[in-house]
Parts: sequence; C-alpha cells; structure tokens
Amino acid sequence: MVKEGIVLGHKISKKGIEVDMEKIEVISKLPHLTTVKGIRSFLGHAGFYRRFIKDFSKISRPMTHLLDKNSPFIFSN
Repeated sequence: MVKEGIVLGHKISKKGIEVDMEKIEVISKLPHLTTVKGIRSFLGHAGFYRRFIKDFSKISRPMTHLLDKNSPFIFSN
C-alpha cells in the first residue's frame, strides 16, 4: 500500500495535504522579477500554494498592483 504520494502537485500522506518541497525549490530559484510577465508568472506559481499561505492575498497585493496598466514601476537591478 502507498504511504504517500504526489497528486496534482501536492504531497498527500496520512498527515494530510502538504506542500511538495521540490515545487518550493523551483519557486525560490526563479530569477529576479524584471518584467510584468515575470510578476505574473511568479504570482501564478505562488498562487498554486495559496491555501498554505496565511493572508496570501494581502501579501501578494503589492505585486498584483504592479500588473495594473498604469502602475508606475521601474524594473531594474
């Protein structure tokens, strides 16, 4: 019998649903955000685990506002 496994990107075990740490590694190694497309990509990756992040919408709100058409943001190093 299987004790644990990865289903749809989540680790399922007798403890319940957990974060797949390999996916977190991928997110943590994403390059620095320098474009709107990069911000959108990061928010998509992070949003996949929003159920595990308390107040995700409050945390991500400043980045989400950067997606607004007239948002004043300078992408630089």
